[in-house]
Amino acid sequence: MTKQMRRGGIVTNQSRFSGGGMRKFLFPALLLVVVAIGMLHLFTPGDFIYYHNTYRRLSYFPIVLGGLWFGVQGGLVLAVLSTIAFIPHVLLYVGHGPQAYLSELTEIVLYLAAGLVVGVISGRQTRLRERDRLLSEKLRASYVRLQEETAQLIEAETRLAAAQKFSALGRLSASLAHEIKNPLASIKGTAEILRDEFPGDHPKREFVDILLKETDRLHDTVEDILRYSKGQPQERGELLEPLAAVVRHVGALLERQLREKQVSFIFPENGEAQHLLVESVKFSQVFLNLGLNALDAVQPGGHIWFMVESAGEGGWRISVCDDGPGVVEAEKERIFEPFYSRKAEGTGLGLLISRKIVESYGGSLRATDRSGGGACFEILLPAKNGSSLGHTG
Repeated sequence: MTKQMRRGGIVTNQSRFSGGGMRKFLFPALLLVVVAIGMLHLFTPGDFIYYHNTYRRLSYFPIVLGGLWFGVQGGLVLAVLSTIAFIPHVLLYVGHGPQAYLSELTEIVLYLAAGLVVGVISGRQTRLRERDRLLSEKLRASYVRLQEETAQLIEAETRLAAAQKFSALGRLSASLAHEIKNPLASIKGTAEILRDEFPGDHPKREFVDILLKETDRLHDTVEDILRYSKGQPQERGELLEPLAAVVRHVGALLERQLREKQVSFIFPENGEAQHLLVESVKFSQVFLNLGLNALDAVQPGGHIWFMVESAGEGGWRISVCDDGPGVVEAEKERIFEPFYSRKAEGTGLGLLISRKIVESYGGSLRATDRSGGGACFEILLPAKNGSSLGHTG
């Protein structure tokens, strides 16, 4: 661009035609026209005045086109070449006195003037176009930058709004946690009394044990909320259980809903499910959230699968899949955003909390498609994360 504005000649203006396949043929074509006109002057008898006047007027076409296409240098070069081609015609008047060929010499001056003027005008237009192009590029870049900054501003505002919601939710949760602790203690005490009424082989003893276990889990959740509201780190060192036992416990919690909707809960137990140890309280919450979401998605008579397998390098892949309608591509990340829910009664926090729990163990949670139709929520866990994950002996 700088070279084009500095030189303003043939090379400069040829660069304007670099995108066209015919550019390299333009200047040679004009040269051929000039040579052809010169040959016509040479082989046309001198007394054919009408033809010679036509030829010399035709010479303006390559000169003007050269000035338009190739600037000042192009116009002057073609003007000089047209002058040379015009010489055979001028020689016809040698010896007839200055008056005889004065008009012919004036034509040469006009050739040069035409090439110069058209080239100057063309060069000026070229510079104006280049300036407009640069201005357009700057405006386009400014528009793109403005769009990016606007998007960043909107994202910042969205995050600020979410942070304010979380702040209000945190204060409310802390208040609710204090109010929940006392009746929770009463429920646990009542459950312990009921457990004493049923011996270990009683068919209802299992449900009392579930009630006590879920009461303890709710108590731990309340304590986590209180610690979080006070800015204290989350405590670890919970009871480690085989993944199979945690999934069976979640299946027992979902048993009534599964039976009412006639949904099959499929958990093919294998060595991996027995060997992988997880913190039962936290992962029960994750699997319960994913199981409830799958239960809401499937139609009556549908299926829910819990699967676990090794993922290489000592890691683990846990999948909760269903044969429901699946998750559309545009929502596979949105469903993890706070307060976003496709269910009218949903809070939009279950999947977010589940992902946060999994990420706290160095893992990841994402939504994928099931090969046979439906959705899969895939949990990837690392080989180890302190004492949180491990293998049975």
